[in-house]
Amino acid sequence: MSDNGKMENKLGKAFDTPNGKAFIAFLTAGDPTADATVEYILEMEKAGADLIEIGIPFSNPTAEGPVIQSANIRALNGGMTTDGAFDIVRRVRERSRIPLAFMTYANPVFHYGYDKFFTKCGELGVDAIIIPDLPFEEKREMEEPANAHNVALVSMIAPTSESRIQEIASRAKGFLYVVSSMGVTGVRSEIRTDVGAMVESIRKVTEVPCVIGFGISVPEQAKAMAAVSDGAIVGSAIVDIIARHGEGAAPELYRYVKAMKQAVAEA
Repeated sequence: MSDNGKMENKLGKAFDTPNGKAFIAFLTAGDPTADATVEYILEMEKAGADLIEIGIPFSNPTAEGPVIQSANIRALNGGMTTDGAFDIVRRVRERSRIPLAFMTYANPVFHYGYDKFFTKCGELGVDAIIIPDLPFEEKREMEEPANAHNVALVSMIAPTSESRIQEIASRAKGFLYVVSSMGVTGVRSEIRTDVGAMVESIRKVTEVPCVIGFGISVPEQAKAMAAVSDGAIVGSAIVDIIARHGEGAAPELYRYVKAMKQAVAEA
């Protein structure tokens, strides 16, 4: 690991773009099937996504709005498991070196076993993990095995973090997930939080890239958020395309991701 906290893995590649900004796309493992998830990850990479965030479905996804909650239910009903998500990564890795991150909750990782989980991440090439319900103060017991297997445990900074923003940022690994809005994930017509001020505060203490997520759904929003940060994360809008088109979503995902990546590239 380098002195400024950047992981020596593929995460840096995500930000190695002409303007140094990344477009990060999220989807839920197993929605609608494992085969479709593999296809959609590869299709979104072709469309220009710089990093793919793969949600491991969980029965109580507290940070998620109705769109991603429904995707979790569909995936779980289809039999998706943590091992199934690892198998998706294995299949993607046979064809792609795109940076990959898992998004899940503390409970599935705890029950799988920290060392077993992060050993598998290291073996298969999962570069980062995001755990919304893991309190910053309690991250050490998970961070140690993650670091041992070169997996960045990504911290989230929300508008409510306030006085703790710089403390969280100073210990960041990989990238920082800046939450644009209060509440759960989902499409928003406008983002009112002063994310620019949050990013400025973060940049006083770390060089780790900051990307903004929650509520971004159209190119104008992606461009505006990337203009004040190091990129944009989009989840609900992508999951909604998959919900509407099912196993035939690939062409729609390609068009959507291409437009969003172009917006981030212009920021």
